[in-house]
Amino acid sequence: MKWTMRWGVGIRFEDNPKTYYFATHTLPLQVGEKCVVETVLGLELGEVVKPPFPIGEKDDLKPVIRKAQEIDLVQWQVNKEKEKDAFRMARSMVAQSELPMKLLRAHYTLDRGKLIFYFVSEERIDFRQLVKELAGVFRTRIEMRQIGVRDEARMFGGCGMCGRELCCSTFLLDFDPISIKMAKEQNLVLNSAKISGMCGRLMCCLSFEYYLYQKLLYKLPRKESKILTPFGLAKVVEVNVFKDSISLRLEDGREIEINEEEYDRYFL
Repeated sequence: MKWTMRWGVGIRFEDNPKTYYFATHTLPLQVGEKCVVETVLGLELGEVVKPPFPIGEKDDLKPVIRKAQEIDLVQWQVNKEKEKDAFRMARSMVAQSELPMKLLRAHYTLDRGKLIFYFVSEERIDFRQLVKELAGVFRTRIEMRQIGVRDEARMFGGCGMCGRELCCSTFLLDFDPISIKMAKEQNLVLNSAKISGMCGRLMCCLSFEYYLYQKLLYKLPRKESKILTPFGLAKVVEVNVFKDSISLRLEDGREIEINEEEYDRYFL
């Protein structure tokens, strides 16, 4: 039995920093080329961002259907204009139905076999009647997708307080859980305006250095704890990983500052 080398490519879609993988079979593709693939939503136009690489026989990847042709590119442009009209009409219908939802975007699959509406809401919504009305107007399958506020920020993008583009809309692939504990252990000011992103949730970047802080703080005494020193019992007032310093208050009221090396050498 003749064995044939199988190849895959990485493809990225509009407004989504995540890379998805598809099998190319014998289709030659290069980075930057557009191609048509079958996704869970339907036919979509994507761009090759990772060149062909060998894949195993057991890798269950959907195939790239074809290189994008001129008609595909024209269709994609036409869809963009029709999405604007669909969004305006759907938003008007949502307002008339008085449903507690905020419509964010309308998206046609490449062959217009499906029209997807993205929205946010603080509660579960029965939109069955709305879907029937939308299907009657647009004459295609309708799908309503509820997303979170962090996904909303990714979808629209913008700049954070650091002055750079939002992490979620540029390179962040998944949303990790973020807790106020991360801000506390990094000695940040617990002001919601300073540690919240455009989405109103705690900033994703709080997790970027958190595990380094954990590693550094693990070797040091915790704030408010008491340790035995050559000068007697002392209370830990502050731990500053940037300055590599530990501030202590002795029982007689005096305050001293030591570094990690001194702590390891004399105070353990």
